[in-house]
Amino acid sequence: MDKQSEEKLENLGAFEISNQMLKLAQKNQKSNIFLNAGRGNPNWINKKARLAFGRIVEFGIQESERTMDQGDLAGYTELAGIRERFEAFLEPEKNATDQFLMDTLAYVKDDLQLDQDEVVKEWVDGVIGNNYPVPSRVLKNAEVIINQYLQSALYNGVTLADQTQLFPTEGGTAAIVYIFNSLKENKLIKAGDKIAINTPIFTPYLQIPELNDYEMVEINLRSTEENNWQISPEAIDKLQDESIKAFFIVNPSNPGSKAFDDKALKEIQKAVEKNPNLMIITDDVYGTFVDNFQTVYSMVPHNTLLVYSFSKLFGATGWRLGVIGVHQDNVFDKLIAGLSDDNKKALHKRYSLVTLEPEKMKFIDRMVADSRSIGLYHTSGLSTPQQMMEVLFSLTHLVNRDQTDPYIESSKKLVDARYTDLFESLGVPKDDSPENAKYYSLIDVYSLAEKHYGKDFREYLQNNFEQVDFLLNLAQKNGVVLMDGVGFGAAAGDLRVSEANLPTEDYRLIGKQVLELLTEYHEAYKKA
Repeated sequence: MDKQSEEKLENLGAFEISNQMLKLAQKNQKSNIFLNAGRGNPNWINKKARLAFGRIVEFGIQESERTMDQGDLAGYTELAGIRERFEAFLEPEKNATDQFLMDTLAYVKDDLQLDQDEVVKEWVDGVIGNNYPVPSRVLKNAEVIINQYLQSALYNGVTLADQTQLFPTEGGTAAIVYIFNSLKENKLIKAGDKIAINTPIFTPYLQIPELNDYEMVEINLRSTEENNWQISPEAIDKLQDESIKAFFIVNPSNPGSKAFDDKALKEIQKAVEKNPNLMIITDDVYGTFVDNFQTVYSMVPHNTLLVYSFSKLFGATGWRLGVIGVHQDNVFDKLIAGLSDDNKKALHKRYSLVTLEPEKMKFIDRMVADSRSIGLYHTSGLSTPQQMMEVLFSLTHLVNRDQTDPYIESSKKLVDARYTDLFESLGVPKDDSPENAKYYSLIDVYSLAEKHYGKDFREYLQNNFEQVDFLLNLAQKNGVVLMDGVGFGAAAGDLRVSEANLPTEDYRLIGKQVLELLTEYHEAYKKA
């Protein structure tokens, strides 16, 4: 590809550029094994929750046949005695999945004080999908269970489960779309508003504000390699400026893979004290890969929308399982209450289609209504089978109570082994700081060039090639697909590697191929 074509390619988003590489890599010039470390889709799954889902489906069909049974036509389920019938159906002495389900029944009764008949009825109807989601925002017992999971996995000892309202969504990406849309519809952000973004960051957080739908002014709070991919206190201090309306973060970061340390979290608390109307959106999908992770939501809950996805930890990207969490007492409702009379009148008209008292409609419920363009509010909500998968994934963690979760520990060890292999093969020091999730890595090709061949060679690479040139050749010649860090807000020359989606032994090969291609560039440099 010539330089002009490379310049055009750089106008695409990071994921779109990666897609262009796939065909090149599959038919690479060296006939190497095709290695795609671009996407963050994990190549492992949680089997316990999936097997439990299947058992509940089996029981649900049996329950439905109690009321009607005409060939393939079965009937409805009944509440009375359903927990007793479920326990009679299970065979825990023969089946580990059934034992897990018995453990979950004990947990919801003893730890959560939920009615077991109501829980089992919700699970059975949920997996069968025989009713609309009611309530539409989230099923009653599902909200309690998922809240407990989020508190256990993300809050680091802070108690917020009973004060948090949830809206399950079609993955974290849908959560992002719904949040941006409802912030705009409710006049909380408008064209020209200043928003702060901690970069590098997942690409939609950079792309959406630039769209004609929003046209917001981005304030870049950059985390740098020099600062070990941590955001500096000086950068966070910018949030004290009351002209900054919102702050968007992915924590741990994507692609930097670093969680905010205690110093950064405390600085955010100070910033909110100075700027009490600051709206924060934190995407914590990688939080469980960090020991003692603490979400920003647990530090400033009244100002924060929490986004979480089950996709990465549980290997469930195809299920599309996300959730938005909002504190019952939050700045979003406060700001809506303080809008001008004209804006309040417009919002009264918008939401009067679905409620008699629009002024009392909370922001989280407005998101649910907006997600279905108001008119279809009565059929909104995440599908009940999806909600049940969120519940079952949550319960695989919760039944361990305060003990170590072996599944989470296995997941962390897996990405750590891949991270170690990659960095050892590159000859680059590892970052074993407790904040490093190790789910992704950023390889600075220019620093690598200087390390192996000197400063002059680094300058040659920077001055004579487009930023995507190395990435293109890595795919076309060597069969390796990585992602361009620039699309995430990183510096030119940074390549993102996912430690999630390839067999562990392939990560040493990736390092080897990167260094091999760098040698070819150096040979061309010497000839030039």
